[in-house]
Amino acid sequence: MENKQKDKSSVWDFLKSSSLFTGAAIAFVGYFTNSSLEKMKSSEAHSRLYAELMGKREESESALRKDMFNSIIGSFLKPESATLEEKVLNLELLASNFHESLNLEPLFIHLKKKLTLSQDPDKKEFQDRLDRLAKEITKKQMLVLEGAGDNFSRTIVFERLKQSQMGIKLQEETLKVNDIERVFRIVVLKADTVTKEINVRLEVLTPNDLEGEEDTYVVAEFWVGFFDFPMIDNTRLSHDQRCTIVLTDFTDKSANITMLEFPGSHASLKEKPYYQEVVQNLLKASELNGKSKIK
Repeated sequence: MENKQKDKSSVWDFLKSSSLFTGAAIAFVGYFTNSSLEKMKSSEAHSRLYAELMGKREESESALRKDMFNSIIGSFLKPESATLEEKVLNLELLASNFHESLNLEPLFIHLKKKLTLSQDPDKKEFQDRLDRLAKEITKKQMLVLEGAGDNFSRTIVFERLKQSQMGIKLQEETLKVNDIERVFRIVVLKADTVTKEINVRLEVLTPNDLEGEEDTYVVAEFWVGFFDFPMIDNTRLSHDQRCTIVLTDFTDKSANITMLEFPGSHASLKEKPYYQEVVQNLLKASELNGKSKIK
């Protein structure tokens, strides 16, 4: 009889202790959950505040850039209202702030002609500032594009060019961007030592194109000068990629060029991909995400 009472007592004690443990566990879980919810709410509040502040900052910066652009571009549309020095300064401001989205080559060429015809005693200083500005913009854009793609450089000797009526063919090179290999061939046709420009024919061969049974072949002929900026002035390739030839140096005896290939996402803001290329990129990204989930 005593054993039965002891058993009942022990069972009752166990149930009491279990209920206490369960209550404590529920209280702990509730506290932990409330604490986690409060942290999440606080984090979301901070995120919303940060997004609002960044949005207002971008709006104010956009408004400032818009006013700056309208003010600067007005000096070029009203030629009588600005001196040559002011025009050079305005182009420096315009290029420093908008070189990735605007084609500034016409303004550079226009101002270069103005300086050439000018009788201003300081025109040599203005010409040097113009050339230095163009090289700085090109260097900035090249650093970005080289990091995203692939490149090679070649030297053009003018003496060899004079001896050949058909131009000189530079050593071809194979570049690879996003697992796509292309063969680049450059033929230099002419060189203008006065304007410091070279006339080239570019041939781009894509062996075994990913979406075609045959090779893809692109041919383009154009002039290249110091005012041709790579993000703006480039050749469109398949699979939303671009290529461009950059003139990096020009002397009396030779010139140096760099061939750049890069993804279309790094081209200027005015260069929009074709609808078909957007769909292809989305499908490719979806396929890669599916493979990563399987792994």
